[in-house]
Amino acid sequence: MDNQNKYVKDMTVGTPYKLLLAFAIPLLIGNVFQQLYNMVDSVIVGRFVSANALGAIGTTASLQFFFFSLVGGLSVGIGIIVSQYFGANDEKNVKDTIGNATIIIIACSAIMAIAGYFAARPILILLQTDAVILEDAVAYLKVTSIGIICMGLYNGVSGILRALGDSKTPLIFLIFASILNVILDLIFVLVYNWGVVGAGVATAFSQFISAITCIIYAYKSNSYFRIKRENFKINNMIIRKSMRLGIPVALQNALIAFSLIVLQAIVNSYGADFTTAFTVVSRIETLIQQPFMSMGAAVSTYTGQNLGAGKIDRVKKGFNTATTITTIFAISIMLLFWIFTPQIVSIFGKDPTVMKQAVDGLRITSCFYIFLGMIYTTRNVLNGAGDAIFSLFTGIVECIGRVGFAYPLTLIPFMGNYGVFYATGITWLLNGLFSLIRYKKGKWKNINIVKNDI
Repeated sequence: MDNQNKYVKDMTVGTPYKLLLAFAIPLLIGNVFQQLYNMVDSVIVGRFVSANALGAIGTTASLQFFFFSLVGGLSVGIGIIVSQYFGANDEKNVKDTIGNATIIIIACSAIMAIAGYFAARPILILLQTDAVILEDAVAYLKVTSIGIICMGLYNGVSGILRALGDSKTPLIFLIFASILNVILDLIFVLVYNWGVVGAGVATAFSQFISAITCIIYAYKSNSYFRIKRENFKINNMIIRKSMRLGIPVALQNALIAFSLIVLQAIVNSYGADFTTAFTVVSRIETLIQQPFMSMGAAVSTYTGQNLGAGKIDRVKKGFNTATTITTIFAISIMLLFWIFTPQIVSIFGKDPTVMKQAVDGLRITSCFYIFLGMIYTTRNVLNGAGDAIFSLFTGIVECIGRVGFAYPLTLIPFMGNYGVFYATGITWLLNGLFSLIRYKKGKWKNINIVKNDI
């Protein structure tokens, strides 16, 4: 394994915090650039088109997440299998998993793309999308749905590379694609006046470029990707393991997405101004979540490789290290947001009503960031161990929390429409505590994907 190539990283040896940070930092940079796809769309549309156009983009975010949730979940399951086979030094099964993963991801991505394109209008109408922003929202969702196939391929390849310990290769092409997205946004929106459609086209095309370039480079540089025809032969064991690990994660994502859709419907009922304010908060928080997500992905790969190698004590050390890092970050960001929130939200526009609501909402949710970090760290240790069923449970909790708390909290006089932000924070708190309890019980120690036919 040591001589395979320089693009893999064995995380079963070495200091945990050095390994996690070395893995997470490139991943963080990549995740930040990936979020720039949407962030740039929002900033350019909000500043150079209109506040309503910005609201149109924002109201589609939960739906985009929903359509991608199945593909993303399966990619996580595949990554877990790859990491554990890699940790066990089983090259054949690593390559067989990559071959079968290609088939799974392409098929699922195509289904989600078709569903997103043709269901755009009826779903947005069902969600009570304000008539002022409906047409723009439909157009943007249709265009970005086409890009789901490219996004699925990129994330699938990236997930496998990360499972092999390589978080740097996906970064290179994502940075290029992000820069391209900025350039195309400016051209399509400012030069050709395509509005939200132009922003959507820029995003979809950039996703296509990142997918194609990453696949080509991975094949040429990483020996594990030099798979042959026999590696594409359907392997029932790998398919079964991928489904048993991936489907619970996919359902978790779908339930979270569903809760966000319902929450979006509640937000939409307060009118275009609050919808736009909620969009601003969501865009900022999506960016802020990237360090948590990066550390979570790092600890998932770390856990998978070390459990595949039978090193449970190293998994515990990795968990403690990741928890410390995310807690420090959460407290720092909370303090930053309470001091500089007006300056931060002002980059999205100048409407005083919208900006005030965004400032207040961001300050509310920032108080719960510690629990958000706990979710990402703990859940990804469990995912890396193969305890994917718990992912489904956390999805149920998140769905019940957001849906169950949001509307009742908005009825409390001193909360009003800000109840949707409190609902999010309380949901993070509950999920963080439940995840920690699950980890402490230690059932994950007895799961072994490599040795057991799960």
